[in-house]
Amino acid sequence: MSQHQVGWVGLGSMGLGMSKNLQNYLSTTSAPPLIYTNRTLSRGKDLEALGATPVETVKEVALKSKIIFSCVSNDAILQQTTEEILSAGFKGKIFVDCSTVHPETSVKVAAQIEAAGGEFVAAPVFGASAMAEAGKLIFVTAGPSSAKSRITPYLKDVMGRSIIDMGTEVSKSSLLKIAGNICVISFMEVISEAHVFAEKTGLGSNILETMIGDMFGPVLESYSKRLTTGAYAPAPNGKAGFGVELAMKDAKHALSCAKVAGTRLEVSEIALAHMAKANEFAAGRPLDSSSMYGTIRMDAGLDFFTDLCKERDSKK
Repeated sequence: MSQHQVGWVGLGSMGLGMSKNLQNYLSTTSAPPLIYTNRTLSRGKDLEALGATPVETVKEVALKSKIIFSCVSNDAILQQTTEEILSAGFKGKIFVDCSTVHPETSVKVAAQIEAAGGEFVAAPVFGASAMAEAGKLIFVTAGPSSAKSRITPYLKDVMGRSIIDMGTEVSKSSLLKIAGNICVISFMEVISEAHVFAEKTGLGSNILETMIGDMFGPVLESYSKRLTTGAYAPAPNGKAGFGVELAMKDAKHALSCAKVAGTRLEVSEIALAHMAKANEFAAGRPLDSSSMYGTIRMDAGLDFFTDLCKERDSKK
C-alpha cells in the first residue's frame, strides 16, 4: 500500500502543513514522492524542498496518482477540482477531500467519483494551521470502508493525532465538522463579548484571560489570545490564521443545514453578522475569523483596533 503514488491538491494555510507531513512520511517508507499542485505553485517551495514533485495541473496529479488528497477553500473550488480529476479518468482510484464544505457538496462529489469507478472519502479536519504543521489534526472520515482502510496510514500519526469514523455516508463527516465549527464560532463570539465587557467595566483583559485559561483550559485561552495579541486584525501586510471570509462561509453552511433541519443557530447568526460588518469595515486588509471582536468593540463605543494593533501597525 505504501508504494501507491499519492497526489495532493491545495496548499492553503492548512494544506501546506498537512502535505509537508505527508511527504515526510512517504520519504521514510520508500514510497514515491508526493505529487502536488496549487493555483500558485510557488507556494509549494518548502514542500518541494522536502522532495515532493510539483506539477502544473490537477489533471496531471490525477493521471499520475492512485490516491489523491485535496484541501481547498470552498465548495466551488472542490467541484472544479473534482471535474479536473475526472477528466483524467478515475477508475480504481481514491479521492480524499479534507476541505470544509456543505454536506450536499460532499454527496455530489461522491456520486461523481463513484460513477467514474473510483472511491471518495470525505475527511474534513479539526485544528488550526499550527496543528496542521505539527501533524496533530483530528480527521473526520466517511466513505467506503475499503478506501478508509487504505488511507488510514497516511492520516494517523502522520497528518493527524486521531480519526473519528462516521461510517459510509459522506454527509455525516461534513455535518460533524459543521457542528464543530458552530462551537468554535460561538466560542469566539462569546469570548469577544467578555473581553469588551472586561474593558468597558475596567476589569481588564489580562485578568479575564487568566481566568479563561485557568477555568476553561488552553483551547479557549488560545481563542482569547487571538484577541489580546491583535491576531484578530493582522497588520495590513500580514496574514490571518483563518480568514474571516472562510469563517463566514462555514457559518453560512451551518445556518443552511440548521434551516433544513428545522432549527436555528442564533449565536451563529449574530456572529456571522458581526464578521460581515468587520469585513466591510476593514475591507482590503486581512482579518481573522475572530474579527467579530472589532465589531463588538465598535458597538460598545471602542475603536475597532486595540491600542496594541495600532502601535504594531504604526511601526510597519
